[in-house]
Amino acid sequence: MSDILNEEERKELPDSMYGLPERREYPMPDAAHVRAAEAYFRYCPEELKPRLARAILRFANEYGVDVQSPTILSYAQE
Repeated sequence: MSDILNEEERKELPDSMYGLPERREYPMPDAAHVRAAEAYFRYCPEELKPRLARAILRFANEYGVDVQSPTILSYAQE
């Protein structure tokens, strides 16, 4: 899978593959998308950042991605 999902690929992903499943935002079907979610984390609404941070760390662990962002690590603890 490339690091860019087309509309059809996004539609086929189950909700569980998203950092914010209820909004179907921040898809993370692979390591490249975990890194993309980390890069775009700052655009997440403030009230959703703790949940997204925990999701990023969960998917990062699954795909062997080392998350170094102190911001994400801090929000994940909230």
